[in-house]
Amino acid sequence: MSTFAFTICFAVWTIFSIIGIQIKEDLGLSDTQFGLLVGTPILTGSLSRIFLGIWTDQYGGRLVFSLTMLAAALATFLLSWADSYIVMLIAALGVGLAGGSFAVGIAYVSKWYSQKKQGTALGIFGAGNVGAAVTKLLAPLVLVAYGWTAVAQVWAVVLAATAIFFWFTTEDDPEIESRKRSGEKPRSALMQLEPLRNQQVWRFALYYFFVFGAFVALALWLPNYLISVYGLDIKTAGLLAAAYSIPASLFRAYGGYLSDRYGARKVMYATFGVSLICLFMLSYPETDYIIHGIQGEIKFSTSMGLVPFVVTIFVLGFFMSLGKAAVYKHIPVYYPENVGSVGGLVGMIGGLGGFILPIAFGAMNDLTGIWTSCYMLLFLLVGVALAWMHFSVRQMEHRAIGEHISELPEFPEMENVQSASVHKKTHATGKVLEEWEPEDEEFWADRGAKIAQRNLWISIPCLLLAFSVWLVWSVVVAKLPSIGFNYTTDQLFWLAALPGLSGATLRIFYSFMVPIFGGRLWTTFTTLSLMVPAFGIGYAVQNPETPYFIFLTLALLCGLGGGNFASSMANISFFFPKRQKGNALALNAGLGNAGVSVMQFAVPIVITAGVFGAMGGEPQLLEDGSQLWMQNAGFIWIPFILISSVLAWFGMNDIASAKATFSDQAVIFQRKHNWIMCFLYTGTFGSFIGYSAGFPLLSKIAFPDVDSLQYVFLGPLVGAASRAATGWISDKWGGGRVTFWTFLLMIVAVAGVLYFLGIKEQEGAFWGFFAMFMLLFFATGVGNASTFQMIPIIMRKEVGRLMPELPANEQLRNAEKESAAIIGFTSAIAAYGAFFIPKAYGSSIAMTGTPNAALWGFLIFYAACAFVTWNYYTRRGSLLHDIERGREAAAPIPATA
Repeated sequence: MSTFAFTICFAVWTIFSIIGIQIKEDLGLSDTQFGLLVGTPILTGSLSRIFLGIWTDQYGGRLVFSLTMLAAALATFLLSWADSYIVMLIAALGVGLAGGSFAVGIAYVSKWYSQKKQGTALGIFGAGNVGAAVTKLLAPLVLVAYGWTAVAQVWAVVLAATAIFFWFTTEDDPEIESRKRSGEKPRSALMQLEPLRNQQVWRFALYYFFVFGAFVALALWLPNYLISVYGLDIKTAGLLAAAYSIPASLFRAYGGYLSDRYGARKVMYATFGVSLICLFMLSYPETDYIIHGIQGEIKFSTSMGLVPFVVTIFVLGFFMSLGKAAVYKHIPVYYPENVGSVGGLVGMIGGLGGFILPIAFGAMNDLTGIWTSCYMLLFLLVGVALAWMHFSVRQMEHRAIGEHISELPEFPEMENVQSASVHKKTHATGKVLEEWEPEDEEFWADRGAKIAQRNLWISIPCLLLAFSVWLVWSVVVAKLPSIGFNYTTDQLFWLAALPGLSGATLRIFYSFMVPIFGGRLWTTFTTLSLMVPAFGIGYAVQNPETPYFIFLTLALLCGLGGGNFASSMANISFFFPKRQKGNALALNAGLGNAGVSVMQFAVPIVITAGVFGAMGGEPQLLEDGSQLWMQNAGFIWIPFILISSVLAWFGMNDIASAKATFSDQAVIFQRKHNWIMCFLYTGTFGSFIGYSAGFPLLSKIAFPDVDSLQYVFLGPLVGAASRAATGWISDKWGGGRVTFWTFLLMIVAVAGVLYFLGIKEQEGAFWGFFAMFMLLFFATGVGNASTFQMIPIIMRKEVGRLMPELPANEQLRNAEKESAAIIGFTSAIAAYGAFFIPKAYGSSIAMTGTPNAALWGFLIFYAACAFVTWNYYTRRGSLLHDIERGREAAAPIPATA
């Protein structure tokens, strides 16, 4: 009954979203005046919540709810008699009492349920927000038929009838009944307000300012936005606005269930993260570009069509609904005796968002003249909320670790609220691993191996997608000329090379992020970020007039996928013991690298069919009359990115002992072997990723009569498979020895490529060229695994030598942190190979007409790598010589530190 009553109240509370449009037209209001009109009821509904919440705790929800509805019904009916703007504002203040009913219902409903079910129960009640959709669907019909005054009168009568029905079908809550029997007086309003001194309450209020306040603001604003931006009539605009209001309301119940089962903090992270992405997309205004090019003006435009807009707003509404339930999951758990006052304050601040934001939307429209300015404001708001939440939680965790608190609660803020027994109970389902000793064989066999393997097998598909998006240009550039993009060979090689440049640069920063933010959050965030270039490519390739610099920008954004490798490898390195690091990192990197091959195999297939129907856009016509859907090269990754992000958030873990600041990790810049391994890993992984980026275009240019694109995916596949399958060789025989022989093999392979390019006019030359590249890819995969296997062993020995005064367990911890940072940093430097190799091809062809000069440079570089490996790590007396031959322990650190 409370949910039904709140639905009717919410329908009345948002009545101005429909009738306000007609009133604006009748009275000739500006956007600012319109925003004030639709926001005034929201103001009353917000400010009254704290008092209504307190009165509910004192006098019972049944009485307060019924009286609130009757008062709001009277004001709504009187609204129909208003004949001026000022009188309408006064009546709107009374209409707003309908929104204050939320605080009444929260306090009333929570009295009937245990803490375990609070999230679900309050989520179901909060689904009454769907009343906004009821108004959008039905009010336009009544308005068109009978006028806006009839809408106000009908809604008032229905609300009054609901109040009477509610009174006769409900009962006083158990707490009120108990108080009546005992004669106990209710607590004073001052005592009810005491918890409001906590900063935590105001942080919850900011969350609700976005998830609820922005929901109400957009529910009021969308019909006007759709009519003005897309030229819809009021009935269609109301219907489409309901596509936002309905999921933003009904799924609140599901958000309560998720909060009960998985924890409200996880749901809040998901809400803020996805909202950030959606609002970024919605913020970009419709724009016409004119570029004064060398050969004249280049014109193009960007805009979000109606269908993508409705889809994006639906996704935004869905996650905001989850967040609304998650915020109110916290309140009865933290403050069970003050649900009315705390819930009222949080609801008040959230409701004020519904008042302030529409006015701000109108003012920003008047000041900037940009329709999407409302989404820019919300993007800033959710960014602040996400940052405050994350750093507050991290601060709690760091303090708990510093004070040697062995058990962290599911919500770290609860350490001063809940009992130790509750802490112990919630810790079992937490995602922060307080104790992590993989070198302890008993711990590893008991539970460590299972956790590590789960994190590894979630990390792999995330990394695979990152590689797919990172190097998608290696295939796209080969098709651009056929669909009308007339770029030179050097320009095409620039597009293939730039993702490598940005990806490598991002890796430098990404390599330090896991100890700062935690592997779970960082993996989820970086995987979601892949949606930006994926969407961008999908839109850009559909218009041959899209200027070259837009493609350069998208190529740089694809580097977001390249940056992920550094953080992914650093994260996984923390989970496994030394004896299994080589294989674990080889699996993560090798199968992740397979994303290049998966992309080069899948993209040529998906671009030949309209996989996404009308939503995917029109096909591009080729000269022979066939069709291509090049946009699918970007769009195809979107659903997999979303799925993998969800898996990462709900399935991965953070390791508390792996926390470190940037300054803690920056010590690696003083380590000589960090720079040596950067050089060697550039020779292995830099070659793999560079050849992967340049192989398709090089094959097509060197052998234009061969349809090489159907075979080129085999190169990255061979390299990825050899990395994943040969990690055990380095674990058994030593990474230094394997790396040395790998470089010798790469010299032979490059010499073979040069030979077959020299006889390319002869029959079979392509297959010889192809076979030598397969050998080269195989060698890079083996070398990728062997170089990474070397790093933890090198650092264990070096830390023992440099810090002999530290206890064994501290030496081990420092070695693990430095190894993880070096693994990430070396991968960052090596990733520049994805830029330099394709660019070297392009420059060599432009200067000499062939790629041979670039290949000779690579051969000389591999010879230098082989010498450095031999001199520092494999010759007699070098760092790893005795270790790899079993004559010396891997480190002076006990295996069970």
